[in-house]
Amino acid sequence: MKIQRALISVFDKRGLADVARFLSQRSVEILSSGGTARHLEEAGVPVVPVEEYTGSPEVMEGRVKTLHPKVHAGLLARRNRDGDVRDLERLGARPIDLLIVNFYPFETVSARPDASREEVIEMIDIGGPAMVRAASKNHAFVGVVVDPSDYPALQEEIARTGGLEESTRRRLALRAFRETSRYDALVQSYLGREQNSEAHPDHLVAVFDKVQDLRYGENPHQSAAFYREPSAPDGTLASARVLQGKELSYNNLLDLDSAWRLALSFEDTCAAIIKHNNPCGAALDPSPEKAFDRALECDPISAFGGIVAFNREVGASTAERLVASFYEAVIAPAFSDEAEERLRKKENLRVLHVPLPDGGPRRPRGRDLRRVTGGLLVQDWDQPGLLAEEPRLATRREPTPEERQAMRFAWTVAAHVKSNAIVLARADRTVGIGAGQMSRVDSVKLAAMKARSDIQGCALASDAFFPFRDSIDEAARVGVRCIIQPGGSRRDKEVIAACDEHGMAMLFTGRRHFRH
Repeated sequence: MKIQRALISVFDKRGLADVARFLSQRSVEILSSGGTARHLEEAGVPVVPVEEYTGSPEVMEGRVKTLHPKVHAGLLARRNRDGDVRDLERLGARPIDLLIVNFYPFETVSARPDASREEVIEMIDIGGPAMVRAASKNHAFVGVVVDPSDYPALQEEIARTGGLEESTRRRLALRAFRETSRYDALVQSYLGREQNSEAHPDHLVAVFDKVQDLRYGENPHQSAAFYREPSAPDGTLASARVLQGKELSYNNLLDLDSAWRLALSFEDTCAAIIKHNNPCGAALDPSPEKAFDRALECDPISAFGGIVAFNREVGASTAERLVASFYEAVIAPAFSDEAEERLRKKENLRVLHVPLPDGGPRRPRGRDLRRVTGGLLVQDWDQPGLLAEEPRLATRREPTPEERQAMRFAWTVAAHVKSNAIVLARADRTVGIGAGQMSRVDSVKLAAMKARSDIQGCALASDAFFPFRDSIDEAARVGVRCIIQPGGSRRDKEVIAACDEHGMAMLFTGRRHFRH
């Protein structure tokens, strides 16, 4: 397909003068409008103004300039249809063989906190997507380019063949339709947020941009890639910068996100260690190094090869502790220069820096999405650590202030443990964790079995209610003195009576934290 005429109308002008000059030197007539035409004229590239081609001036401050039959007929005309050719002649239009367009920066402007509604609405591009859809539909005869990164390949192919091959036009059309779909989805997402529309609309359109291909998925026979939300805010895994280490894997990213969210669940300095998407230790201390040591004490065997997260800057002494053993990755909001130097001793250790937004960590926004075969499950993000109301005392004995502190700590960690989840803890550290068991009493036994320090006097948190008193009896047997759980079982009276028999204190939160 030889290119004789191109229409160029872009907001992003990176590389534009070079590609337009390249086309002009090959006797391609260039139609252009508005700021794009002025940019090319200043670069010495001859252009035919769109309003000269259409015979209609721009109106409404540029809102209407390419929405014209001569433009869309030139893009949509099928060269092998006599009727289409005659219609072009009747309109006084000419075939347009190449369209180079990118859209108003709606995404950038709508993400600005200071952008007014009027300013955002003006960034909804109309003419650009309309032309792109027309050219993409007619890709049998028209090439369409929506991304400046495609300019070099475009020039190379035109220089080599004088035009664009069919396979290239198909590839560019697919890319263009994906771009218009993404653009429309960003607009409807903004309008939905602005109007506080229904939480779960009849039609869900989600946009994610690829960050990178991954070596494989959970297993080597599964292909995988990592995508991010457009304009993902600071403080999320998608905003992380990799400072060093081996390529990140699918499983690394899952565990990094879990570790990071657990660490950010606490306002105090926290270190968290994740293995196979479950915490194997978490602790608080003003010193990140001491917090890490306390977290490690919970289950040092499982921590080997795990993921470590901090919610404070990592210093040199903490880095020395990290390189003393084997960990897959470490993630934190900052690393001192000395820490980065020491971490380089383990060149395969993945080190990720996640900048925190002004004002500190924020709760996850948007929706939590999970695929099932043939469909998608959608829910709000869980908010670990948040209580619907102040926990209610269910037993005769009240917990001591220290026990309340331990229960709150255990409760926050339990929300990050796979169900059925049981966490044994003191006020500043986990002691034992039972995760993912099919019965709750087995999770209690597992947490006690995993504990490497004295359980006597520990708090116990359960992510959901106890269906029987057997878990209470087992907890009492190993030395637990206080329990925090949602409550709501038909056998709550039986469970409360068991606690009273053992002299234990128990709080009901009224909120469950299943994590399947």
